[in-house]
Amino acid sequence: MNKVHRAVSVAAGRSGHPVPARSRRRSPADEAWALLRELLFAERRRFFDAASHFDLHPAQAGALMQLDAESGLPMHEIAAHLACDNSNVTGIVDRLEARGLVTRHAGERDRRVKYIVPTPLGLEVRDAMRARMARAPMGIERLSVKEQRQLRDLLARAAASPEPAGPNGGVEAPLAPAPR
Repeated sequence: MNKVHRAVSVAAGRSGHPVPARSRRRSPADEAWALLRELLFAERRRFFDAASHFDLHPAQAGALMQLDAESGLPMHEIAAHLACDNSNVTGIVDRLEARGLVTRHAGERDRRVKYIVPTPLGLEVRDAMRARMARAPMGIERLSVKEQRQLRDLLARAAASPEPAGPNGGVEAPLAPAPR
């Protein structure tokens, strides 16, 4: 087995020591996360298609979708939402501004902070993008209404978990039952 193949096939065990993927037992949580990643990854194509429909790069579409109508967001918060460096947001915003989709405004408290606010055209595009992305994936729509509610409730519990994701993904404490 070559080094690249071995590196890809080795996963960190609970003890932190490498465990070959073939010998590692996957917990139901690991399996659920793998399926959720697969579903989310498949949905990226729909996002890319929606961005392309409006002649936007996915990073531009992602930035635009984060903005609210009134106050906008400071550039550093857009960078945090996009998980990129602040310096990358400048180019993204430059292109959105050149298309008339956003404007920059100096912050009221600190004029060095630039707030990015959508224009009326930017709001139209943002809302159309959100509408295209709002529909559930077919895999979820195919579930019964009861199963959709179960999935919603389980995901809400998982998302509300107070534990930060640590080395084990924050799985040490079980989730409390969902209130009814």
